[in-house]
Amino acid sequence: MKLTCVATPGSGGGYHSPASHLLEVEGVRLLLDCPVDLSSLAAFATVPLGPDSGDAGDLIRAVPHYWSPAAAAAAKAGGVDAVLVSSATGMLGLPFLTRLPSFANTKVYVTELAARIGKLMMGELVEMHSEFVRYYGPDLDGSPKWMQGEKLHKLLSSLQNIVIEDEGMDLAPLMPLYSAPNLEECMRKTQTVKYGEEVCFNGMLMLKASSSGLELGNCVWSIKGPRASITYLPSTVFVSAHALDCDYNSLKENDIILFSDFLSLNVMDENNENLGENAMVCDDSLSRADGVDEDEYAQCLSKNDDIAEEIERISFICSCISDAIKSGGSVLIPIGRLGVILLILEHISETLLSSNMKVPIFMISGAAEKIISFTNAVPEWLCKPRQEKLFSREEEALFGHVELLKEGRLFLFPHLYSKGLLAAWKEPCIVFCPDWSLRHSTAVHLLRRWHADKRNLLVLEQGVDAEFILKPFMPVAIQVLECSFLSGIKVRKVNPLLSVLKPKLVLFPEDLKSRCPAKEDTPWSYLYYSKGKTMEIPNIREDFEVGLPTDFAFGLQPRQLDKAIAIARLRAKLHLSNGQYVLVAAPKDQSNQSMRQLLHWGAVDAGRLLAALQEKGIACAFPADDDDGSAGCVRSILITSPGEALVKMAPERTVIYCDDESTTRQIYDALSSVCNGI
Repeated sequence: MKLTCVATPGSGGGYHSPASHLLEVEGVRLLLDCPVDLSSLAAFATVPLGPDSGDAGDLIRAVPHYWSPAAAAAAKAGGVDAVLVSSATGMLGLPFLTRLPSFANTKVYVTELAARIGKLMMGELVEMHSEFVRYYGPDLDGSPKWMQGEKLHKLLSSLQNIVIEDEGMDLAPLMPLYSAPNLEECMRKTQTVKYGEEVCFNGMLMLKASSSGLELGNCVWSIKGPRASITYLPSTVFVSAHALDCDYNSLKENDIILFSDFLSLNVMDENNENLGENAMVCDDSLSRADGVDEDEYAQCLSKNDDIAEEIERISFICSCISDAIKSGGSVLIPIGRLGVILLILEHISETLLSSNMKVPIFMISGAAEKIISFTNAVPEWLCKPRQEKLFSREEEALFGHVELLKEGRLFLFPHLYSKGLLAAWKEPCIVFCPDWSLRHSTAVHLLRRWHADKRNLLVLEQGVDAEFILKPFMPVAIQVLECSFLSGIKVRKVNPLLSVLKPKLVLFPEDLKSRCPAKEDTPWSYLYYSKGKTMEIPNIREDFEVGLPTDFAFGLQPRQLDKAIAIARLRAKLHLSNGQYVLVAAPKDQSNQSMRQLLHWGAVDAGRLLAALQEKGIACAFPADDDDGSAGCVRSILITSPGEALVKMAPERTVIYCDDESTTRQIYDALSSVCNGI
């Protein structure tokens, strides 16, 4: 097996831009996720400069391009056999690939829900991009002018602060956006899988998606072949407030874990810089490894402390929103995470009600209404408490936004210029929109309107450079609140997870080696990968099992060698089916088959073999210096006619040295006559 990490999470974080890998297993090349890092859009000033806008500095005033190193690496590799997608954001770069001829036969596997949400997100991205082109005009034909000369150096300088990590500064990942027809073609090549459904790729690999807990439809992939079983573990949450918890029990006993959860280890524990030896320990109660059983590790993973922290963060955000509303300001929340939006809507409703404030809440997104509707249509992806609420007889809504819609406090519109929006518009207000890069559509227009008023509030997700992203709107007086959200496994839960899953090998990011050092007493071993480098993965299983159909097995006629071993002769073909090798009966064509015995055993008596050869008219004898045949000695028979040959007999094997095929056949027949065979 071979592994190449082609992309690590961009500055937008693991949710918006997950890592991506090329994995070669059983002769099959897989691409694991194909995201677009939208944080690269910060290098473009997608608003016109004028008296009402700031100095864009080194930013490029042009139609933006999109950063997708995964798509570029897969194209450079000449294609892939299949793509496994773990989230809706992990498929935003797929149309870059599927529009290329080399990807005509590539299969794309993604969960049904992630595919539906991903299609809506891609469609919205295409629409926002088209809106920009309509407003500000397209680039001229050919290579854009900013990709040449001094402007290119400015772009590289900007991008280096955002997404470019290596010294090569290869611009191949920076691409013009795909079109709506490219998107439709991409979806036609997508094969959706249900929750927990096992599918077979080309008879070689069995693929299964289980919930990662991070968002509705996000999954962890199990890849099982005849020689190894692999867990692809992207950003994961064990207990979620809205999505189904991570089903880590289904991942037990897989040989290899590809750990691709970057954000949690870099961000979520940033307040604990000196993790030291306890970096891999769950908590104080488990710091003593002796006597800790699997149940205790499972209890550690199932604690809802992560949810409690998330709710505390959401409550703080809602209090800041309330303060801004009280001061007469409006609030812009350009966050594209469905789960976070749902939780904020639930808690802001309670906050406004307790403060007796009545302000409209707008969600302005072409995909918002459809994505919101999925929350009531996919019970298998909801967390257990919300599943119980769904199937109970109580008429309580699954999420808080349902009541907000009924009460007329939440409005859903696809565009700022939508019919009915002006009639409903009232300030102060709260506005949700999906573009966290602040370079498209609603976010741009509202920031130009609100950026100079210190009463207003902008809620950003941590991971982006707020100063850099706000350059086109300078000077700004708007308050900026940067927030981090639960986006993966915390460091203290890595070791308990591995203790439950019991892998043989863990593939871990090189950058996190110091944060999560390997322990000597662990039964698993580590290999550390880094971006852009291909690493060989050793074989976990030197041998493999071969299945035999029942009817075929009953037709065999074994001969007993001893009390423990029986052996039988068969004629079969080796097939690979559903990730396992299977022996199937060969066609019964005896026309060219020899009835000679094919397998022989037992010690060869040199005297009996010499007599058998002489009976067949072969001129042979023991060499003059040959031993008398005492135990453990090698004996030889020298043959002079009809052809020259030499037969050497040792206690463990007999070898025939002969260049003449006819003579070899006669010697083999004589040897067969003095041995047992089948």
